[in-house]
Amino acid sequence: MPYPLLVTYQHQSEYRTHFERIYCQGPIMSFDGIPIRFNKRDFDHAFFESVNAKDDTFSQKRAQRIDWIASALKDPQSERYVGWDNKRKRNDRKKRVTLVMGNYVVIIRLNGQCDRGWFITAFVADTSRTLSKIKQSPVWR
Repeated sequence: MPYPLLVTYQHQSEYRTHFERIYCQGPIMSFDGIPIRFNKRDFDHAFFESVNAKDDTFSQKRAQRIDWIASALKDPQSERYVGWDNKRKRNDRKKRVTLVMGNYVVIIRLNGQCDRGWFITAFVADTSRTLSKIKQSPVWR
């Protein structure tokens, strides 16, 4: 599946407007028919990364791939893994990790019936350690 070109804006506010226009108006349907909802506040987690404090630095690398989020969710050829619960230190079937383009990650949270979902974050897994941890999780089925 071909992925969209990178999006390039001059200002962070333009990316925020793009995100709200594309993702926050209604759900994005995943390839397997799950409606995924987005909140405006998701922008701050998805397009900022921690440098000195939690989510304190805008990430151009993440923001340029803004259109890849929908493509990844809709891609039936994506790699999918069971997510991780940091508090309980175990896999969590209510979280699905989608891996595309070799190292682009989209994470969603699902309800108990797995028929509705919510966007958590998206990022470029730019270390082999991160990719290894993702791929050690059970494959999503």
